Amino acid sequence: MKPFATVSGLAVALDRPNIDTDQIIPARFLRKPRSDGYNNFLFHDVRRAEPDFPLGPTGNPEILIGAANFGCGSSREGAVYALGDAGIRCVIAPSFGDIFAGNASKNGLLTVILPEERCAELRAAVVEGADITVDLANQQVRAANSVYAFEIDPFRKRCLLEGLDDIGLTLANNDAIAAFEAADRTGRAWAVPDRG
Repeated sequence: MKPFATVSGLAVALDRPNIDTDQIIPARFLRKPRSDGYNNFLFHDVRRAEPDFPLGPTGNPEILIGAANFGCGSSREGAVYALGDAGIRCVIAPSFGDIFAGNASKNGLLTVILPEERCAELRAAVVEGADITVDLANQQVRAANSVYAFEIDPFRKRCLLEGLDDIGLTLANNDAIAAFEAADRTGRAWAVPDRG
């Protein structure tokens, strides 16, 4: 997983509450392998219904500023894959679906919770062309002359900063696991299968 430190640049404003995971990636595309490019299915149906929809399969800013209850609905991890594969590294919103937020942090996508009025200010700044900076280490979102502090679980923050997914977390304990296995073989020799 790619470590997350600071992301700066243009952002996209998506002022729509209750964007669910089926809007982000319709269920019928989940049977396709991710190697086909889940970014191609990002907001697939919405993009066809609204040709001026601000997100496409490629060329997106790394920051999306949404509205309340972003990522609600089903628990499909494919929604996070589609956003990440389309280049989005951070979503800022007043609230998120719990499972979506958990899936996001395990896949390198930062979810930042800010009050609705702050999100509205950021969306307005984005429409005016302001650059946005999301600084995870200092837990700040900066736009123009405004600085917004945000909270994040310390464990999620560490994993994102260090680029640790579940496998990476396990491998970080590789020496301790090897030491345990060696001690277990010695202490419980009777439990080790005889391969001779």
